[in-house]
Order: sequence, then structure tokens, then C-alpha cells
Amino acid sequence: MKYSDPKLVEYLASAYVLGTLAHGARRRFERLRRDRADVQLAVNQWETRLGRLAESIPPIHPPPRVWRAIEARTRPAQTSRAAAAGGWRLAGFGLGGVAAGLVAAWALVATTPALLLSADQVAMRTGEKLPQSYVGLLTDAQGDGKLLVSSLRHGRTMTVKVIGPITPPAAGKLVLWAVPGDGPAFMLGTVPTTGSATSQLPDTSEKLLSKVRKLVVTLETSDRPATPGTVVFSGNCAKLW
Repeated sequence: MKYSDPKLVEYLASAYVLGTLAHGARRRFERLRRDRADVQLAVNQWETRLGRLAESIPPIHPPPRVWRAIEARTRPAQTSRAAAAGGWRLAGFGLGGVAAGLVAAWALVATTPALLLSADQVAMRTGEKLPQSYVGLLTDAQGDGKLLVSSLRHGRTMTVKVIGPITPPAAGKLVLWAVPGDGPAFMLGTVPTTGSATSQLPDTSEKLLSKVRKLVVTLETSDRPATPGTVVFSGNCAKLW
């Protein structure tokens, strides 16, 4: 599969949130989600959309034909008595398992035809193109992209994704700093040289980054540097809203 295709990423993210990805595909997608910030953003976007839809949906009782269709797909040789007796309130996201995913898909499509539209069309209808986030693209002195930094606006985690080759330092470590327009720089965390890393923030991104316009990465030899050292990468901190 061409995981670089944005349409494919959107499709897989929506199926992942609904719980309709098969076991092998789900495991592969989870590995992809850990390594790529754009995939994480797509999943967060679908969770936000479907979570809002779920809040507006009253408890429903799918007709018997839905249960029969689920049984035919999941347990063709058995008859489930428990399924016919239970009613569902749609949980919106985090639905694991094929049966729950099929019920969720049926309920959402039946009550919200917008799900038949493309991801961009749904986003336009809900008024949200991407989750509100702080994002930074850091480059080296030659202008080559090296790091993508992202954090949801009110989240408490930060993801740093390596997008260009980085030579590990012979000594010391790479440290990410936030540079506010009206105050001293403060450290956000260490930076990986391959793959991606997610770290906890001491507060929400909104409180930490609302006045930050620039991000820099420095080479440090101290475990807790008080001020930035030699800058190796830098970039703007942008608000996606």
C-alpha cells in the first residue's frame, strides 16, 4: 500500500476509529500511527468528528436484520441469543471488534448521511479542517526539513517526528526549546534522531505555546541546560486554527 497517499491515510484512519479494520490491518495501522504525526492527526480528527456525532445520537435499537447480518458475517455456524436482547448506545469511537464496528457504521450512516462524503467534505460541513494544534517545521541551516513537531491545542503530549536524516551527535543530546516573543526560551524535551517520539508536557499546549513563535533545537551536554546552546535546527511555531 502507498501509505504516503493522503486519501488512503484518511480512509484507514476512519476505519480504525470505527473499529472496522481487520486484525492484521489494524496492527499495521497502529505501527504507522506511532511513527507518523500526520497519521496521528488524522486519527484525532476522526475521533473528534465521530465523538461529536455520538453525543447527538439517542439510544437506538437496530432492527433484527442488522443482528442477522452481523451473525452471518462473524458467526455463520452459530446463533447468538445475547445479541437479539441487547440495545446499543453508540459510543462514537474506540469501538473494537468487527461486530461493534458494523453496528456503529450502520447507526452513523443511517442518522448522519454526511459520512458518505469524503473526509474533506465532512470537515467542511463540521467547520473543522484539522484538529486545533500547534505545529512546527524545523529545518537546518540549508533549509532542509528535519523535524515535525505537533501537539493538540489543549493536549498535554508533544510528538516529534524526524522527516529528514539527522546525524546523531558524538557527544551530548539534541534538545527542543520554545522561544516566546516576550520572554526567555524554555525547554520542551529531547529530540530523537530517527523515527518519532511522544513526550508528556508539564501543562497544556495552549498555556505553554500560545505566545511562542519560534522553536529551536540545540546541542547540549548538560542534563538540565538553563539556556539554549548551539542551535542546529529552527522553525516557526504555527497555530492550526
